[in-house]
Amino acid sequence: MDAKKSKLDVLAIAAHPDDTEITCGGLLIKMAKIGRKTGVLDLTKGESGTFGDENIRIKEATDAGKIMGLSYREFLGLPDSAIEYNQENKMKIAQVIRDTAPELVILPHWEQRHPDHLACSRLGYDACFLAGLKRLNLSGEPVRPRKIIYVTYFR
Repeated sequence: MDAKKSKLDVLAIAAHPDDTEITCGGLLIKMAKIGRKTGVLDLTKGESGTFGDENIRIKEATDAGKIMGLSYREFLGLPDSAIEYNQENKMKIAQVIRDTAPELVILPHWEQRHPDHLACSRLGYDACFLAGLKRLNLSGEPVRPRKIIYVTYFR
């Protein structure tokens, strides 16, 4: 489920483990059931969450990924509750987009209560563009998703 170079049809990018399960888990399950290759990039490991620690959150997310039929799941390891909107983080996400070449990217909506969700939305959007620049210092071939959609918790 976590092969590094895996061509995906759908990649959901979220700030924390369990964000995609809550916001678009049903869509990911349906896509996997019709034969699409799906994946999740969690920017953090959820270490600042109220319930559970980093190890519990990773195990739960990995188990959920198996149930959802994900082909790919990665934890980028950015600091929970401290995701920064900067070029370094854009490039890390852009590399994952190049490595997975998704047709569709799912991002959190930009109007969010949690600052990590806002940062994830902005970083993901910019990374989708940057991944397509051929002279950027990233490995692999330039690629851009055909479509970006947004999910939310409360709007």
